[in-house]
Amino acid sequence: MENAFIYLDHAATTPVHPKVLEAMLPYFTERYGNPSSIYSIAREARRGLDEARDTVAGILGARATEVIFTGGGSEADNLAIKGVAYAQRKKGNHMITSAIEHHAVLHTCEFLEKHFGFEVTYLPVDRYGIVDLEALERAIRPTTVLVTIMMANNEVGTVEPIQEISRIVKPRGIPFHTDAVQAVGSLDVNVDRLGVDMLSMSAHKFYGPKGVGALYVRRGTPLVPLIQGGGQERQRRAGTENVPGIVGLAEALKLSYDELESRNEHVRRLRDKLIAGVTRIPRSFLTGHPVQRLPNSASFCFEFVEGESILLSLDMLGVGASSGSACTSGSLEPSHVLSAMGIPVEVAHGSLRLSTGIDNTEEQMDFVIDHLPAIVDRLRAMSPLAGKP
Repeated sequence: MENAFIYLDHAATTPVHPKVLEAMLPYFTERYGNPSSIYSIAREARRGLDEARDTVAGILGARATEVIFTGGGSEADNLAIKGVAYAQRKKGNHMITSAIEHHAVLHTCEFLEKHFGFEVTYLPVDRYGIVDLEALERAIRPTTVLVTIMMANNEVGTVEPIQEISRIVKPRGIPFHTDAVQAVGSLDVNVDRLGVDMLSMSAHKFYGPKGVGALYVRRGTPLVPLIQGGGQERQRRAGTENVPGIVGLAEALKLSYDELESRNEHVRRLRDKLIAGVTRIPRSFLTGHPVQRLPNSASFCFEFVEGESILLSLDMLGVGASSGSACTSGSLEPSHVLSAMGIPVEVAHGSLRLSTGIDNTEEQMDFVIDHLPAIVDRLRAMSPLAGKP
């Protein structure tokens, strides 16, 4: 087992599924035309693009005209938030989000605050990472132009009550966006059942290629494009479409939902095995909601240990894991998610995220469970705080 790499960071990215790669390849080598042109190979590219859009729309329960392909989840979030904010500046300048959003949302809101005078309310969460619904109701103003709350947290895996949030927001006529990047491929994302006006996704989170995503925008939602220069995506996102990537996104999405039950059962069983084994380590605990969480996500904190040291030790054993969001892995700051959940800074520094995938095995989980206690013991033996009460 020591010679085989064990990948347990599927919340950061996933390998491209062989069937996805197979679907993409012809659009690199044979159907490489520009889908905006009129000759035969261009029409083949257009056909692939249109079929991909239909596939995505079908899984979302949306119209094909409501799907905008983007360069990834971060762009989709930016387009949703800035697009609606710019479109409604005459109506108001207030937005609502949560304190535990991905930085693609938080930094976009902060940008609008700093450069365009918007006001943003950052809703608190409880110790499990669930958004405070009463705080949401209190935060809504006549000038509120957008509510954006993630569907599932990328660090701790907590699933937010999106339908309940929609029931609060929709009667007020406020556009509601959800960053579903971590949820798509694992949870039901039918937009009418969720009650959302916009939904972001990124292909590489569900065994598709990197660098391609999509934003669902309900018909009638005010939206100003961010990228000008062409009429692509119904004039909402200029630039020649990444046809191979878009075809890959659609194929990965279709596979995810065709196999949803069996995939979720598999990754959940492995996740639960990890939770049971890891939490036997003294002074360790699970973070996030114990039940209302993504099927493949397990996140922990260990007292008197630095999470980065755990990661380096696991890597030396051939195990890939994370201490939180991959997008902030170079930061020495404690996780804003764990801080918002009330976890002390010194404990938050000892975080570990393990996220299972469809190719992981029971044997791999046993390997991690067998080796992690010794890693934690060794690191604690070097900690000046470990012996203190």
